[in-house]
Amino acid sequence: MAFRVMYVAAALTLLAKESKSEKPDCGQPQLSTRIVGGDEAPPGSWPWQVSLHRPSQYCGGSLINHQWVLTAAHCVPGANPAGLTAYLGRHSQRRSNPNEVNRTVAEVITHPHYKGETNENDIALLKLSSPVTFTAYIAPVCLAASGSTFYDGVDCWVTGWGNIAFGEVLPPPQNLQEVKVPIVGNRRCQCDYGQYKISEDMVCAGLQEGGKDACQLDSGGPLVSKQENHWIQAGLVSFGEGCAQPNFPGVYTRVSQYQTWIKSQITGDQPGFITFTSAGTNSDLSVSCPGVPPVQVKTAENLQTQTKSVVCGRAKLNSVAPAGRWPWMASLQKNGEHVCGGTLVSVDYVMSDADCFSGPPVASDWTVVLGRLQQNGSNPFKVTSITLSNQTGSNVAVLRLSAAPVLNDYIQPICLDDGGSFPVGTTCWAAGWSSGRGGEEQVLQEVQTSLQSCENPSSRSSICTGAFTVEMADGGGPLMCQQNASWYQVAILPRVSTLSGGTFQKLGHFRDFLARTAGLFSAPTFGDGSRTNGTGSTPSPATVATTSSSETRGGRPAQFCLCLCFLLLFL
Repeated sequence: MAFRVMYVAAALTLLAKESKSEKPDCGQPQLSTRIVGGDEAPPGSWPWQVSLHRPSQYCGGSLINHQWVLTAAHCVPGANPAGLTAYLGRHSQRRSNPNEVNRTVAEVITHPHYKGETNENDIALLKLSSPVTFTAYIAPVCLAASGSTFYDGVDCWVTGWGNIAFGEVLPPPQNLQEVKVPIVGNRRCQCDYGQYKISEDMVCAGLQEGGKDACQLDSGGPLVSKQENHWIQAGLVSFGEGCAQPNFPGVYTRVSQYQTWIKSQITGDQPGFITFTSAGTNSDLSVSCPGVPPVQVKTAENLQTQTKSVVCGRAKLNSVAPAGRWPWMASLQKNGEHVCGGTLVSVDYVMSDADCFSGPPVASDWTVVLGRLQQNGSNPFKVTSITLSNQTGSNVAVLRLSAAPVLNDYIQPICLDDGGSFPVGTTCWAAGWSSGRGGEEQVLQEVQTSLQSCENPSSRSSICTGAFTVEMADGGGPLMCQQNASWYQVAILPRVSTLSGGTFQKLGHFRDFLARTAGLFSAPTFGDGSRTNGTGSTPSPATVATTSSSETRGGRPAQFCLCLCFLLLFL
């Protein structure tokens, strides 16, 4: 198919909750008149709209603070700012604009993983040569924060000076145009586009019967949604099939997927991000077609079958790349920024270190990213509750997700060891996203170590390893050891500035708390009922790593796999 490279955008009227107690100063035009169903936008009604010229108008963009503009990566090939000018406060392309200012572009930053052939990560930032002053005609738009949802049918607005039909230029005086279009769910959009991939980093909008859309020269322009008194950018015009064709909605870059990347590129005056949630239920979940299988809905009838089919601690082996090597790894993010690691331990629970949370944690501030080698560009899960243990010494945190993730090769729960015996010398691993390792994209890092005897024999609740460095961003991640093809988490990495030692609190210390909070799921037993080591033999008491008598039962270690307690789904 021949895909056009630019498209629709507009306002999503959503019932939403902000992730911060104070709303950012953005997305509030002083001139708020709308022409519902019309074509020409009133001057000043979209004060963040930017017109990009080289030398004539060829793309759109949106002002996100005093000196930065958001646009599509395909609008700035080669990331070359030469000859590029941004016009702000402009209404007409052919007549005078008394409220207009212009700036040359000093710097272009395209997303490092932009792929022109698939339109993935079609997003770029433009730094203006100097800041602009906000007026009634020049003001920033708010950006959708990570965790935002856009359900099928939500009304949207798109603006720009693009063609009014495929190959038909906007006639003079070429005033700014606006059009109202509804969100099209990604499943339905994927059915429309067939083999062309509509990823989680994209959002679609348009009418099934066609007739309303963005078109050539609209590329990079904003798709916005109004929440209370704020307009929030949900997407930016990326591509589509023709213009306003039936059953081919416009496809936009989903802005909420790039909060971390945007904030990492801008220093100082940060854009305003607001999280919002669509009202009602998502009808797109019921859509299926060839290549888009039905969503498996959890019901009382299939619950027991699902429970039996899920096995924890099984990672994809012999992977060429690290992706999928540790499928239980989670990135805990506060307002879109990575704070700590964690592990998926149950159908909708994630475990981490309690020190990741300063003061009483507010669940709505947090999201969890699963199944990703890198932290950015992924679809986060909202958090509905955070429960901290309250014991002497180290403590753990359990986060409940708003929805259960779909398990696959890249998302699996890990088994939890509740005080079992792994022999001294057992090879174990730790993983995390330390700052400064893995480059700018913060790729998941791993380190191999081995269990050792603890120097303090009275440390019955401790487990010791060879020395390796733990940094702040590694905190909450797992120390994990393998037994009979299953991986068990034996401890949680502490959140400290730097730790070069190898003494950790055994996970079994928190057995009662974890059983109450996330449920207890017994792993299959091996042979005589105990879990064996990698050689198939039961560890001798003389060679186990600091196992206390209170942690044994009937001469064998008490071992459980704390995973997937589906009964909690009914709570």
